[in-house]
Amino acid sequence: MNDFQTVYGAAPEGAWAAPGRVNLIGEHTDYNDGFVLPIALPHHVRAEARRRDDGVLRLWSAQGDGEVVELRLDGLAPGAVAGWAKYPAAVVWTLRQAGHRVGGADLWFDSDVPTGAGLSSSAALECAVGVAYNDLYGLGLTAPELALLAQKAENDFVGVPCGVMDQMASMCCAEGSALLLDTRDLGQRQVPIDLAGAGLRLLVIDTRVKHDLADGAYAELRAGCERAAELLGLPALRDLPADGLDAALGRLPAELRPLVRHVVTEDGRVQQAIRLLDAGDLAGIGPILTAGHASLRDDYRVSCPETDLAADTAVAAGALGARMTGGGFGGSVIALVAAELLDTVAGAVAAAFADAGYAAPRAFAATPAAGARRL
Repeated sequence: MNDFQTVYGAAPEGAWAAPGRVNLIGEHTDYNDGFVLPIALPHHVRAEARRRDDGVLRLWSAQGDGEVVELRLDGLAPGAVAGWAKYPAAVVWTLRQAGHRVGGADLWFDSDVPTGAGLSSSAALECAVGVAYNDLYGLGLTAPELALLAQKAENDFVGVPCGVMDQMASMCCAEGSALLLDTRDLGQRQVPIDLAGAGLRLLVIDTRVKHDLADGAYAELRAGCERAAELLGLPALRDLPADGLDAALGRLPAELRPLVRHVVTEDGRVQQAIRLLDAGDLAGIGPILTAGHASLRDDYRVSCPETDLAADTAVAAGALGARMTGGGFGGSVIALVAAELLDTVAGAVAAAFADAGYAAPRAFAATPAAGARRL
């Protein structure tokens, strides 16, 4: 593989890494000011970088076509960069828009975060650029500040109106813990997750069904939630209490009711999960995962036949619970599994996919890893 020196003819000034993530529970709640509970994956984007003083940004990826993408900083604008390069370009553009005096750079990337799998490969790429630029140019930004800049990059430059969960998970997660994040005030707490100690594994099943959240479906969901909150006179759906849900649904157009029901009950599932984890009952969150999948499938309607099959098969094969994770329209499923059943559950899902004529899924056990950092 071409290393930095081979591609650019000089040594890098440093190397940084930012992980992908899976979300245990709390899906599509982040842009509703709600609660989320992600973990960082051991899979990450590695970035090596060297500053330039000529106003040029050069990008190369081991997962790309082998060519260097060369961009001028003064030519960066939303819609001006295509393909994977728009994500790192977005972060540099956003830093400059925010008034940070940053110049160009040679950036080299390698990643083992599966793309299009709902595991936040794009957020990992953005956060890797953020931590690299923070160090290279001495910006002194905190991890939450970098996460917000990366989110803004994806919103304003890439054009995906995502919430802040993915970027906060990539920047702020801690090894061995899940991140309880209040997406309204960005309050956070590291919640220990000792899977091995509980005799459990978290199986991630990449269905290999690709999705593109920039295709408008994600934006429509978010707009529907915002419209519902406005009709209910609330700042966000997070402010609708569970005991007021039924009455509120009666005041809304039929097409908005399922969205609201999912968001309110999903916030409740996050709180349930936290109570169980704080009590040391990791196995107890299994049914919460399964209930979350049913809500995403039936109310939010962001599941698909492949993710439904993976979740249903995992539970039938002995998993304590399973659900799709990520924005939806494909991607990955997580299953909470007793350690001795890991291969059984993975094998059952693979067999079910083969029987259905689907491409073979990719499965791996995930442990909570560290957030973005200099290597």
